[in-house]
Amino acid sequence: MLKFTCCDAVQQFSRSGQAQVLTGITRGYERECLRVDAAGQLAATRHPAELGSKLTHPWITTDYAEALLEFITPPSQDPDFPLQFLRDIHRYSAQHLHGEYLWAGSMPCVLGEDKDIPIADYGRSNAARFKAVYREGLGLRYGRRMQTIAGAHYNWSLPEAFWGALKDCCAATGRPEEFVSERYFGLIRNFLRYGWLIHYLFGASPAICSSFLQGRKSDLLELAPGTLYGPYATSLRMSDLGYQNRAQANLRVSFNSLAEYTQALETAIRTPDPFYAELGVRDGDQWKQLNANLLQIENEFYAGIRPKRIGKNGERPAKALQTYGVEYVEVRLFDLNPFIDIGIAPEQSTFADVLLLMCLFRDSPPITSREQSENDENKSRVVNQGRQPDLHLLAHNRQLPFRPLAHELFDDMQPFAEMLDAAYGGNRYATTMQRLRGRIDDPDSTPSAQVLAATREHGGFSNFAMHLAQQHTRGLQAQTLDASTTAKFAASVAASLREQQQLDGAEQGPFEDFVARYYA
Repeated sequence: MLKFTCCDAVQQFSRSGQAQVLTGITRGYERECLRVDAAGQLAATRHPAELGSKLTHPWITTDYAEALLEFITPPSQDPDFPLQFLRDIHRYSAQHLHGEYLWAGSMPCVLGEDKDIPIADYGRSNAARFKAVYREGLGLRYGRRMQTIAGAHYNWSLPEAFWGALKDCCAATGRPEEFVSERYFGLIRNFLRYGWLIHYLFGASPAICSSFLQGRKSDLLELAPGTLYGPYATSLRMSDLGYQNRAQANLRVSFNSLAEYTQALETAIRTPDPFYAELGVRDGDQWKQLNANLLQIENEFYAGIRPKRIGKNGERPAKALQTYGVEYVEVRLFDLNPFIDIGIAPEQSTFADVLLLMCLFRDSPPITSREQSENDENKSRVVNQGRQPDLHLLAHNRQLPFRPLAHELFDDMQPFAEMLDAAYGGNRYATTMQRLRGRIDDPDSTPSAQVLAATREHGGFSNFAMHLAQQHTRGLQAQTLDASTTAKFAASVAASLREQQQLDGAEQGPFEDFVARYYA
């Protein structure tokens, strides 16, 4: 039997009208996407000027590489707004690609040498240089090609009214912000336990271009010339080959409390690493990385979910969390769905809402080192062999079959789908959960299986992804924006360019002092 923390609160939210506070859930998306040229190669051009300044634009920027676009939606309490706004960003951006295309999928196009992947350039200011040096360090430490992988991040927070009601139901004492942070960390721990379900349901990167490995050995098989794949893989993006770096395997960051988490990050950005020290921080005036420590900055720590807080006075992430507590969580497990022009299906946020609520209410004891090993192993099994018929996962030192475990989780999530439907009206959540549940017993209906089938049909991963890149980009270009939306984006571009110009023209002190102030 499941045990839920404050189980009376679950019933009260469901039966007494308290569920209405859930309409205040705030959501937002970040979607990364490579620009490629007409030959399906990584675009060698600079970020289009018509899209504004990637340093200062609120919605259109880049991540690591100059060609890796990142689209950001403003936070909203309207559950439909994030994807609607994201579609507008895609429509506007597609008009200014100058013969280039938005790559379809999380794993990158054909890549050449690491040195040929341009790092994003943000301008002449110290803030811009800081971002560029950080990316130089990432390339130095992990290789540039790993930084061309794209995904979707889902930002999610519960409203103040929810926390007040839950605190009353649980008869909790202490400062409200401490209660909120404690419960968010409980949510995160449970998400680390059960997040493998996202890889199975939405993983869409079972194949890669062989150029990504650059001769490195792997257990992948050849599907077609130039294409490697895992027969039962769901998300190679989240495997050891992708955006999960073995270099951080020994970095112990605990999610058992806010204090432990922030202290671990503070320690990591101040603890020297002999290998990084050997690489060097500077070569004369040229900075190679921000420091030679375990982490350059807190965001270098890779995790499938992270607690977040926007600092009120420009504080570093860990310092902002220490000072003000958790504001929202960032879910980072979603692959891009290559069959969808904006990369994200509506059911992803619907499912995430339900899963996150269950993780919040469910009992969440501290994660021991033994359990952490189980969680890591379960994630590895699902991303690499998730559709294997006899797949088993670990639970309390026991091997249990995947499908009954997945069905049990759907049973456990049912009350929270009902709770959300009661809040918003209708049956969107229950209907979506029922449809997604069907994928458990029908692995061929998962995105990863569909990607493999289409990859075979097109004779390889690059052919498949480029076909969809052309189809999606041309389709977005044909979807005209109304005059007011076009004017809004044009104004945001102009404002970002003016702000960039002001930053570049302002008097800059020594970069060394700027870096030192960050760590102070």
